[in-house]
Amino acid sequence: MNHNIELVVFDWAGTTTDFGSQAPVQVFDRTFIQYGMHFSREEINAPMGMEKKAHIRRMLSSESAGQRWQDAHHTTWTEEDVEEIYQSFEENLRQVVAEYSQVISGVPETVSQLRSLGIKIGSTTGYTSEIMQYVLPAAKAGGYVPDCVVTPDIAGGSRPTPFMLFECMRQTGIYPPSHVVKVGDTVVDIQEGKNAGAWSVGILTGSNLMGFSQQEYESASGDEIQEKKARARSAYFEAGADLVIDNIRELPAAIEEINARIRAQEER
Repeated sequence: MNHNIELVVFDWAGTTTDFGSQAPVQVFDRTFIQYGMHFSREEINAPMGMEKKAHIRRMLSSESAGQRWQDAHHTTWTEEDVEEIYQSFEENLRQVVAEYSQVISGVPETVSQLRSLGIKIGSTTGYTSEIMQYVLPAAKAGGYVPDCVVTPDIAGGSRPTPFMLFECMRQTGIYPPSHVVKVGDTVVDIQEGKNAGAWSVGILTGSNLMGFSQQEYESASGDEIQEKKARARSAYFEAGADLVIDNIRELPAAIEEINARIRAQEER
């Protein structure tokens, strides 16, 4: 019996593609401006990783956002408004998502290294399967093709529920969850893994939690980068992360550490 990790399930934007998860940030901003509202990047990022309709609902649910909607529309928002905003978001996203879906540095090499160890590569996302049709060709052109792509509409649930991860396990034939690692760049990625009974690993560089675009990251001071990384690291661990790594190239070493933890648990 294999006592090691057999499946790694990656997130997409901010983890394997789209450094800093900029596409959804820009599109949420553009969409809400159409409805007379402005949200800060922090407000947009807070629910990131959720299915996008749930993300919209979460953004509108704060007292401050409710007041902004009231000021702009002279009424309280409804589920019909959520649906309308969501349709606008999807249309805006279709127009730009492929442009942002460049593969993050180190992803193809890391995936190749994991596969050489016999590890299968799954993926989950907050995007719909329809939106992923625009993302996948850009990722393939950059050298990244996972073994399965699971979206909320396919799995019937989104993060932080474990159902997309379970669907990755079903499609790849890998179980139990203790032989699976979820890798992501948001709090709900970590929660998705833990709720499934899998291991969870957070990535710092390029993450949504840090919130830097590639250009912002390259121009930021060392102190600013370290401060953002410290905050992100704390958020990951508070969500239950088993490990936090600086960038995706450190993942094979993290897998080795997890394998050692598995063996230690089994020897008890």
